[in-house]
Amino acid sequence: MYINVKDVSVYYTQGGGTFEALKNVSLSINQGEFVCLLGPSGCGKSTLLNLLAGFEKPTKGEILIGEKQVTAPAPKYLTIFQNYGLFPWRTVLHNVELGLEAKGMRRQARRQQALKYLEMVGLAQAKDKKPCQLSGGMQQRVAIARALAAEPEILFMDEPFGALDAITRMKLQDDILRICKEEGKTIIFVTHDIEEAVFLADRIVVMEANPGSVQRIVEVEMPHERDRTSDDFIVVRDKVFALMHLKKDKEVEYYI
Repeated sequence: MYINVKDVSVYYTQGGGTFEALKNVSLSINQGEFVCLLGPSGCGKSTLLNLLAGFEKPTKGEILIGEKQVTAPAPKYLTIFQNYGLFPWRTVLHNVELGLEAKGMRRQARRQQALKYLEMVGLAQAKDKKPCQLSGGMQQRVAIARALAAEPEILFMDEPFGALDAITRMKLQDDILRICKEEGKTIIFVTHDIEEAVFLADRIVVMEANPGSVQRIVEVEMPHERDRTSDDFIVVRDKVFALMHLKKDKEVEYYI
């Protein structure tokens, strides 16, 4: 397996006591796989993403990417957040070039690379604009182009479309799926939206809270491109919905 999460737990000190954010989480992810971490607020999905990306360290257990233990963020693994993270004083093009500058790439080469990915996300014509001149969906496209331009092996995405309207959100779901399948990226995507997870994922890691843990891993055995109105899609969506609303002591085999 490409990514291995081995019996990971996370504890925080809170109000003189200890809060268990994650408990005994184990998970394996293949290279090139699109995996969604799905669950309600407080189930630890963003904490798990931060551990995978190296922003936090587990209290117990370990995380391996390849054969190397994750102890800190690395240029090969980039994270896209909901708030875009663009620099307002830089143009779209210069925002996308940012990671390439950090790598020391020559100006002409990084410009060509940045333009390639702006073209891929449909924003080459906006290269000279500032972020404030763009809609939220367009800003998120710039953030995606910036991440892809750095040619990471893995993209971690923490509810990147959560602040967008429904139409823009669906369009970006189509875009990220198309682009990352073309590029062969491994993607770990946090969401609380069941339909989004069913539309995007090869597998859905359904998480539950108190403490945060993996309830079930659901294989989404549908080819891309997926039709949100198809019978197959609705069946998987309803199964995941039922699973998320079961109590821990209930039998789940009937549903999945």
